[in-house]
Amino acid sequence: MGVVLELEGKLTEIIFQNESNGYTVAIMESEDEQVTLVGYMPTLKEGEHLLVKGDWIIHPVYGEQLEVKEYRPILPSTKEGTISYLSSGIIPGIGKKMAKRLVEHFGEEVMDIIELHPHRLTEVPGIGAKKAESIKEAFQDQREIREIILFLSQYGISSNYAMRIYKNYGEDTIKTIQENPYQLADDIVGIGFTTADKIAKTMGIASNSRYRIYAGTRFALNSFHIEGHTYAPKELLIKRTVELLNVEKEAVEEAIQNLALNQQIQLERREEDIIIYNMPYYYAETSVCNRLIELSRVKLEEIDIDIEKELEDIQAMENIQLAENQKYAIKAAMKNGVMVITGGPGTGKTTTINTLIKVFEKLDMDITLAAPTGRAAKRMTEATGKEAKTVHRLLELGFSEEQESMFFQRDEDNPLTADVIIIDEMSMVDILLMHSLLKAIPPGARLILVGDVDQLPSVGAGNVLRDIIDSKIVKVVRLNEIFRQAEESMIIVNAHKINQGIYPILNAKDKDFYFLRESQKEGILKTIIELVKTRLPNHYKYDPIRDIQVLTPMKKGEVGTINLNKELQEALNPKAPWKQERKMRDKIFRVGDKVMQIKNNYNLKWESQDPNSIEQTGEGVFNGDMGYIQDINKSEQELAVLFDDDRLVVYNFSQLEELELAYCITIHKSQGSEFPVVVMPMTWGPPMLLTRNLLYTSITRAKELVVLVGTQNYLKQMVDNDEIVQRYSGLGYRLGKFYDFHHS
Repeated sequence: MGVVLELEGKLTEIIFQNESNGYTVAIMESEDEQVTLVGYMPTLKEGEHLLVKGDWIIHPVYGEQLEVKEYRPILPSTKEGTISYLSSGIIPGIGKKMAKRLVEHFGEEVMDIIELHPHRLTEVPGIGAKKAESIKEAFQDQREIREIILFLSQYGISSNYAMRIYKNYGEDTIKTIQENPYQLADDIVGIGFTTADKIAKTMGIASNSRYRIYAGTRFALNSFHIEGHTYAPKELLIKRTVELLNVEKEAVEEAIQNLALNQQIQLERREEDIIIYNMPYYYAETSVCNRLIELSRVKLEEIDIDIEKELEDIQAMENIQLAENQKYAIKAAMKNGVMVITGGPGTGKTTTINTLIKVFEKLDMDITLAAPTGRAAKRMTEATGKEAKTVHRLLELGFSEEQESMFFQRDEDNPLTADVIIIDEMSMVDILLMHSLLKAIPPGARLILVGDVDQLPSVGAGNVLRDIIDSKIVKVVRLNEIFRQAEESMIIVNAHKINQGIYPILNAKDKDFYFLRESQKEGILKTIIELVKTRLPNHYKYDPIRDIQVLTPMKKGEVGTINLNKELQEALNPKAPWKQERKMRDKIFRVGDKVMQIKNNYNLKWESQDPNSIEQTGEGVFNGDMGYIQDINKSEQELAVLFDDDRLVVYNFSQLEELELAYCITIHKSQGSEFPVVVMPMTWGPPMLLTRNLLYTSITRAKELVVLVGTQNYLKQMVDNDEIVQRYSGLGYRLGKFYDFHHS
């Protein structure tokens, strides 16, 4: 350890910065030397002028470095330094061009002008009164928050999260966190229990602290929801929490009782067991149960129509022949407030929907179509010729300034006005979205739920479609006849075989379902890249990026999404001097890349690039939305993505954690989507991922061609593995209790 040193200089280069904890390696130029700085400095930007305090250390490889213990920015004194400082990203809204204009207009006084006379900023072209005020506020906040950022940085909290924390607690930030760091997990989106626990440990808070056990219990309960469960059995929750916290079982039991007394969780007896809900899931599940029963028992007005004649006319006009079950489904839709139409690929779900639309239109009924995702809604629009919205758009997602949160504007007080509401891809709808949807359905409207119950269940918690079908509360029609034209497709034939546990037919001549044998993962990887890059485009004229989708069960490993995306990006969209790119941790985003949104963001604004679109602007980009990078603007720190439904979204670089490359995606993420071609590795993976319904979901995403690459043993293993991971969902139980009571 050397002598404590104080140095002043300009930060010329950031060699490395860990975005999760702010650990930084940087070069600073002082008056007479260049110094390598190392330490936790989360807010640093190139071009800043700093005063640093620290110790000299000798690194065995990199030599002498200054380990920074304290630092603070100081205002630059030169014109170039001021431009660099202002455009460093510290003050949102000021890029390099704007910084240059400010400095040229105000000279050395620019900092004083921003702080003391911000109204004068409007003298500069491009700055109005509103922007001037926001620049002033940002400049003041930046000074005020510095102390808080430094306080939080010692606990590995990045400047991005420090800003969120400061906005939430203001000047009480340090006091609040010192008293109970676990409060962060409840109040700050993106900071979970794990981060709060690290902070608490560093602060010396006891491992058996009441705050810790309460927060850990809720964290463990949330982990059940993330896995798709709406509740957790009490004993399993206690076991998981004890393992997580390494505390006594009695302490967790006490925490559960107190959390329940404070109405933060809900306890319910289920026969011999106690089950535990987080409140939003409890309210959602009980509400969905009540609303389904209410809507299904409404007495509908008699429809005056000769349905047999109408169906004959439609069949003649459209030159189609409806199966008996399709006719039965259409007649049932006339009589029931809620009904489900389910069936596999090629069984005529789309034809049934189109016929229903024609019948209801003949009756002058107002019909609304929706699906859970943008891609599914787009497919529904193409199949029916009528506009289909996402469920979020249907329910008119809005933002509450007062509560700083998103909400649906359509609910029981402002219900939908349609006479008939048809929701497609119902297997993707989770319990929270179903709760919001049912609140907005007026009694007397017909709700028709369409989906394939054999698909994977929703990513979100619940088992909604299967629970509704199993409950017998609502009318269910199963379409089980494969139509003649569908029988020509081996994709559809094999999908039904796989669903029944029968081994698929491979490599039939001139068909659409192929298996390429490769025993080693290196060979599988190489073959997949060749297929996507050259073999399929050359033979079938497919666009390698837009038409071909690689799906895989897993994220890790040689043929997981992480590695496949890296390899496919290099093969399909390699680095080039004319392509802008942005590196983020271990990912590179490049103009032309195919990307996917991986979390719901209700605040992201979009602009439609389709002049004929009904809505030209809006908010909200959702988990699973896919698009292509159109532009990367490094000076403005922005990246633009054009999503499949022609919505252009501009991301700030700080939001790029919400995007992933999408040349290869997991099968779970492909739900609700269709692609001309699906390519999938067939190799070893965890047994919970090599399941029949995962394989079934994967191949039914393909419209024209499926190519599996790997070992047939693993294909057989997936067909044989009919294990469906149990989901703890109380909806079926609640509906079943009502059914038993009603029929007793």
